[in-house]
Amino acid sequence: MDQSITIKIAGQEYHLKASSPEVEQLMRIAADTINQKLAAYDAKFRDKTLADKLAFVVLNETISRLSYQRKIQALESEINKLHAQTELYLADIEKK
Repeated sequence: MDQSITIKIAGQEYHLKASSPEVEQLMRIAADTINQKLAAYDAKFRDKTLADKLAFVVLNETISRLSYQRKIQALESEINKLHAQTELYLADIEKK
């Protein structure tokens, strides 16, 4: 059951639907994060337009997401390598 919520980003209200309380919480946290980053860019770049500042927020968040994805891929690779080494070790023990 979808829950109707209202969030505010850059002074604009958005009426959305959240599919669960967890999604609602994440949407509210995301909106707060966007507004905080936007306020920081607003203080730093007063001469830029709102669209420019929102683009900076999107770029910054996307860079962070891509960085985390790369870290996750590296960790998954390391996990797979350790799993393979463990399997070889256990197979070697069984042979003895």
